[in-house]
Amino acid sequence: MSPEPDAFLGGILRLHQPPRGAHRAGTDAVLLARLLAPAPGDRLCDVGAGTGAVGLACAALHPGTRPTLVERDPELAALARANAALNGIDASVIEADVLASGAERRAAGLEPDSFDLVLTNPPFFTAGRHRPSPHAGKATAHTFPEDGLDLWIRACTAILRPGGRLGLIHRADALPACLDALKGRYGGIAVRPVQARAEAPAIRVLIAATRGSRAALSLLPPLVLHGPDPKIFTPEAEALHRGAPWPSA
Repeated sequence: MSPEPDAFLGGILRLHQPPRGAHRAGTDAVLLARLLAPAPGDRLCDVGAGTGAVGLACAALHPGTRPTLVERDPELAALARANAALNGIDASVIEADVLASGAERRAAGLEPDSFDLVLTNPPFFTAGRHRPSPHAGKATAHTFPEDGLDLWIRACTAILRPGGRLGLIHRADALPACLDALKGRYGGIAVRPVQARAEAPAIRVLIAATRGSRAALSLLPPLVLHGPDPKIFTPEAEALHRGAPWPSA
């Protein structure tokens, strides 16, 4: 645990995080937390929650939201509980493996069709196809088994009610795999590329989709994170990091 909590979203949220070198919440979590706005009374689930950054940020930005945080690592789940208490957020933390069987997920407390919104930052890599981090926790957080993305999306779909919304962030080059995993399950898919610089290729994609919808796919304007100085956010990215909504919202 970090000795002092990090200020997240301009101080709207405070987060205890693992030591540096481990998997820590940053820009990806900020963007995912701002992707979908829960309506009053919506049931929200953060799948693969880590320290709870995404789900807790949504609750901090939308008072009255009671998030459910799903994390398989007991140490990270403990940090998520501590962060919920630190910020005075009424959150439920479920220790469960997203890739476990449906029966195991139900036994852990994840009932089918039980959430209005599911937000998720899946592991980015398939085992054996990248060089894993030397930090065991970070390597686990970033790595899937074969067919892991499809299984992950299937699990998210199982707990999302028909008509509910899914939000996820992934590597830009994983967009085809993401769309394959969503095919036949979701419509109204909106894809927003995220670029480090305006002249550079996208490094991330943010995807929002509606379970069971037949609406067409849309490609949204990109978010550019940095200008000429890679250490300085663009005004749009800086505003999001302070907790502001999307500029087009």
